[in-house]
Formats: sequence, structure tokens, C-alpha cells
Amino acid sequence: MVKADGSVLIHSDGGSYKPLNWMSPPATLRVNEPVEGDTPEGVTEVWNVQHAKSDDRLVIHIHEQLHEFSHDLGVDPGLVKDGVEADLQRLLAEQIHTLGDGYSLIRREYMTAIGPVDILARDADGGTVAVELKRRGDIDGVEQLTRYLELLNRDPLLAPVKGVFAAQQIKPQARVLAEDRGIDCLTLDYDAMRGVDDIESRLF
Repeated sequence: MVKADGSVLIHSDGGSYKPLNWMSPPATLRVNEPVEGDTPEGVTEVWNVQHAKSDDRLVIHIHEQLHEFSHDLGVDPGLVKDGVEADLQRLLAEQIHTLGDGYSLIRREYMTAIGPVDILARDADGGTVAVELKRRGDIDGVEQLTRYLELLNRDPLLAPVKGVFAAQQIKPQARVLAEDRGIDCLTLDYDAMRGVDDIESRLF
């Protein structure tokens, strides 16, 4: 396999996904005719793969070409992470009822003097709720929300403000600390929120 980035990979016929040998990019591939006396009998082509930044070289002897084809995979879109905090924030804002019946969104990224609160909402009784979102909730996240709450409760237009610590996974120590400080914890099901998980069909 020869890739557009210059890498060359040699796979076995057994279906193994890991190559037997390879040259990582950046590399240059040169295809030469076999030199009589320097190559084994039956070789039709000699591939010389030279790494651009080192002396590493891979020499491949081609005995028979059974098939050759290429695929244009288009422009590399790069790595796109799914399920990051921004995705959780957007989905929770759109599904603010996840926090409870009667909740309404005030705004996302509510700015304070020490940074933005992920979500500011109102509960069914009209009280202000600050939500801190994490993919994996640990003690640092609880401490961060505690600082936000201390600041927000100084504003008479918002106070009293209660906190919700929401994450896909919340560590036990973080949950204990949050509950000790009067902060509610909410575990988020990312797949269910984006509509790719049928909760009704689950056994567990």
C-alpha cells in the first residue's frame, strides 16, 4: 500500500491489519528496473523507499503484479473529536428539560469575572441555576463550579444561585464533594441526547 503522504506499507495475505513492514512519512518512492546480478531471479521491479529525514531505507522486490488500483479519498478533513464539552453544552441547552421539568435556558457561556459559566438556567420556581459541564467530572470541576457560585451569588439579581455539576462520568470523590457543598450531580448520556441510542430497548 502506497499512501499520498509518502508512507508505504507491506501487508501479508493472511488478512492481518498490521503491516509486516513499513516506511513512515515523509518518504520518497522510486521504482527501478532490476539490475542483473544484484537482484534475485524473477524480480520485475525494485522499489526503493527512502525516508526524507533519516538514512532509513526500505527495498521491495516485486515478483508479480496481480492487480493495481487506487482510491481518491478526497481532502483530509483532519481529526474531529465527537462528544467534547462544546457538544454537551449545545445539546443540554437544546434539551434543557434534562435538568428537570419546568427548566428554561437563560444563556450559554454566561460570562463572569473569572470565566464563563457553561449554562445559566432557571428552574420551575424561577430560581437561577449554574451548570458546569465536563466529559469526565472530577474534583477540579466541582471546585471550578464552587468559585462560579460564590461569585454569582453576590449578584442580587441572580441570587440565590444553585449549582449543577453535569458530566458523562462523575468520579465518586467529585460526587461526594459536590453533594457536601449542596451541588446537584447529573450524569449525561451523550448518545441518548444526540438521538443515536434507543433507551427504551435497553436491558440495563
